[in-house]
Amino acid sequence: MAEATANGLGQRTLHGTQAHDAGATGIAPAEVHQEHPIKLYLVVWVWLFILSACSYLVDYVGLQGYLRWSLILIFMMLKAGLIVAVFMHMAWERLALTYAIILPPILVLVFVAMMVFESEYTLITRTLFFGTEP
Repeated sequence: MAEATANGLGQRTLHGTQAHDAGATGIAPAEVHQEHPIKLYLVVWVWLFILSACSYLVDYVGLQGYLRWSLILIFMMLKAGLIVAVFMHMAWERLALTYAIILPPILVLVFVAMMVFESEYTLITRTLFFGTEP
């Protein structure tokens, strides 16, 4: 494994030399990567476990309706955010790449919400015009 640097993060190149020797050996800086401490992954794992337990507790307690689905979706999005940020290394990427990955799903959710409101408006309009419930 990599030797620890001053900040506790090991840094190695693809050829096994240290990152600070990369310039001396002629290795391109793109080949240098950073290894994160195991504590970070353990903390994320514990948070994923806690969020999963909360998600199951929502079902165990017997909450119903919009509160149930809102809590389940919130816990799901938090877990997905942790996974993307840490395990897919998005927390350490450039802002432009982060926006390219995160922004499209957010826009899809906005468009889905717009369709939900549109469907309710269409149902109300049809009910008023035809006079019967579907």
